[in-house]
Amino acid sequence: MTEPCDLSALEARRLIGRKALSPVELLESCLQRIDAVNPAVNAMVAQDDEAARSAARAAEAAVMRGEALGALHGLPVGIKDLYDARGLKTTHGSPIFADYVAPEDCGMVARIRAAGGVIIGKTNTPEFGLGANTRNRVCGATGNAFDNTRSAAGSSGGSAVALATGMAPLCSGSDTGGSLRNPAAFNGIVGYRPSPGLVTNERRPHGWSPLPVLGPMARDVGDTCLFLSVMASDDARDPLAYTLHARPVRGEPALFSPPRSLDLSTLKLAFSEDFGQAPTEHVVREAFRARVAAIAPFFSRAEATHPDCRGGDEAFEVLRAQGVLTAHAEKARTRPQDCGPNLIANVEEGMRYSLADSARAAELQTRIYRDFQRFFAEHDVLITPAITISPRNWRELYPKEIDGQPTRTYFHWLAMAYYVTLTGHPAISLPMGTDAKGMPFGLQIVGPRGGDAFVLGVAAAIEAAFRGDASFGRPLPDLAALRKAPPISGMPEFRSFG
Repeated sequence: MTEPCDLSALEARRLIGRKALSPVELLESCLQRIDAVNPAVNAMVAQDDEAARSAARAAEAAVMRGEALGALHGLPVGIKDLYDARGLKTTHGSPIFADYVAPEDCGMVARIRAAGGVIIGKTNTPEFGLGANTRNRVCGATGNAFDNTRSAAGSSGGSAVALATGMAPLCSGSDTGGSLRNPAAFNGIVGYRPSPGLVTNERRPHGWSPLPVLGPMARDVGDTCLFLSVMASDDARDPLAYTLHARPVRGEPALFSPPRSLDLSTLKLAFSEDFGQAPTEHVVREAFRARVAAIAPFFSRAEATHPDCRGGDEAFEVLRAQGVLTAHAEKARTRPQDCGPNLIANVEEGMRYSLADSARAAELQTRIYRDFQRFFAEHDVLITPAITISPRNWRELYPKEIDGQPTRTYFHWLAMAYYVTLTGHPAISLPMGTDAKGMPFGLQIVGPRGGDAFVLGVAAAIEAAFRGDASFGRPLPDLAALRKAPPISGMPEFRSFG
């Protein structure tokens, strides 16, 4: 029998609307799953169970009174620990904020509550979201849902593991260098990076930068669309929010849920296992080739090709460092003892760049963007691996080499994701079975500028084609093994960087 916490968000919401499932029953099922599994993986790092129960009881009462119900009415939602949720700690994974309790919701969380969502807790993240291995000195490390000795990736690693293990049907994430897509790929769930400005963020330090975005995470595409329909909004405090009105595929929740029905046989597919330059592990290349062979027949044409991303590493390194300097240079200067190695390294890197470096990075970004426009005039969809390696031990802060090739920076292994970030194009990581090491494989699907509803429709069609397929369907973690596993907190280096 399916436990309530394992229902899809759409099915749970349907049952709540029919009075066939109580929001209280659903919440208690999620809380029981957290109690049983979280010690092994450390995905959920802050909770106020009584506040969540109060919200669930209020949601149940509204159902029984026959009130109009929001899109997320009664659904438990996990919030990444970079974003304020009233009454819960928001540590950012930093000793500087170890005891900070948010007095009010950020805009994204306020929209989730307004749609009836029940905030169940905060999910773990690396320090200030810097890095793609979810570990920090405040809350410790998060283990992969399929093997808690391996990395959950990041920076939305806690959200991905919470979803994969049934702690909540929906969780929030954010993405600069792949922080939605990377952990989704490592843990067998869906992570969606929307077009900049679609999900507004009133607290982004560089308001005009399209690199960081907020977005939804879920266990399947339909649930992701449901969540996006609530997260998408307008907010004048976000200077990129005006782009909501630039194209008809943006800005209207009805465009996102349910996903568009698309005929893949009318579309031209492009595929690339490395964008011509990303360091990519052989096991990932092999897994990707198998999926291309399975997917290609659904399309009218399939071609091995990719946009020109030369200079993408340099551009991303400089542009990312600008944001880190604005947000964290003062912390590194005045409280270095409270800052982790990724933060220190990126601030030091940023201080070495000149105005000429920034100008060149902007020029490279523009050239890559324009080549993406040329590319998508000739192809409808691009697929790549979502990430360049299979999950490794979480004690490895970042891969220093991939199949013998040294990495440029601590985030170079995220190149498959950040080339897309530079252009602002929407992208999704879709779970498609496991690799030769038995770990989840994520397929990155990239679409044209502003094509959010289109990308989600393509992902839904591919997901439907392989639903129930033992090789290419969504993999499931061994919950029984996680229940029996010793707590991850007892592993060496749990709250340190080695």
